[in-house]
Amino acid sequence: MIEAAFCLALNVYFETRSQGIAEMIAVSEVVMNRVESPRYPDTVCGVVKDGVYWNGYPLKHKCQFSWHCDGLSDVPTNLAAWELSKQVAEGVLLGRTKGSVGKAIHYHAEYVYPSWAKVRPIVGKIGVHIFYE
Repeated sequence: MIEAAFCLALNVYFETRSQGIAEMIAVSEVVMNRVESPRYPDTVCGVVKDGVYWNGYPLKHKCQFSWHCDGLSDVPTNLAAWELSKQVAEGVLLGRTKGSVGKAIHYHAEYVYPSWAKVRPIVGKIGVHIFYE
């Protein structure tokens, strides 16, 4: 598995492993939209691992994607969900899969309300995630 696919699959897994495929694709598209945005790193792994670091380690709760710096293991344990995450990541990277979040570059689960959400236009909601431009 190439590095970009691995990083994207990890993000899909940790952000949406208990959700549907449409939500997995949408979260992947946000990563790809960020790669294209001048405001974010220009690689998939750069986007997925974006955050504040100290001595080479991400600071807890200072990452774009919370799973990357929550202090927990980043090793997938649900093998079925990991396999599906890899398939979704590969499909998105190869352009075989398209979702419906347009140019969204932000999202959050419906049970949290980050401060930035009130100033960004909503693109839509898929599953438990709300997507924003």
